[in-house]
Amino acid sequence: MSRDTEPALIRLARASNAEAADPQPLDLGERVRDLRKQRDWTLEQAAKKAGMARSTLPKIENGQMSPTFDGLKKLATGLGISVPQLFTPPAKDQVTGRYSVTKKGEGHPLATVTYEHVLLANSLTKKAMLPYHTRVRARSIDEFDGWVRHDGEEFLYVLTGTVPLFTEFYEPVDLRRGDSAYYDAAMGHNVISTSDDDASLLWVTSMG
Repeated sequence: MSRDTEPALIRLARASNAEAADPQPLDLGERVRDLRKQRDWTLEQAAKKAGMARSTLPKIENGQMSPTFDGLKKLATGLGISVPQLFTPPAKDQVTGRYSVTKKGEGHPLATVTYEHVLLANSLTKKAMLPYHTRVRARSIDEFDGWVRHDGEEFLYVLTGTVPLFTEFYEPVDLRRGDSAYYDAAMGHNVISTSDDDASLLWVTSMG
């Protein structure tokens, strides 16, 4: 991962995440129904907590009635949230069922001067993380053209061999099989192998 090649790895992953779908308008009735069901409340229980008539809530959930601002405040208070949260899509609360299995030899290879990467879970787009297996070929810090740095955070786990982790703000630390490190990827960092054979790592980079 030299300064020129490693960011290219990050750019490659971000390119697959670039085209997000256009945001869809929020269905308030559906949102209220989902919030009520998340709390396992009946219509009667939810209406009571919101201080509304029992007959009003089903009309809101079915889109037959648009609540006034006072009604929105009552709904939000009853549900224990703020009014803006009523209109916030529950993206992080939804189970997407995203799933990817990468069998041995099926990863996407990407070689650089200092590393041999194999990108994992490559069938998924719009990933929040970039996982990859890396063979560390670099034997000297002089093989790097400056620090590697990019947005996000990074986690590495040593699978085989010994690797010194060099960082911009800390003394180098030797990591062996079973050791791991988590760090701010905007901080300059490089890894070399000091074992007889090339070391191998599992690396995970956030796409933040």
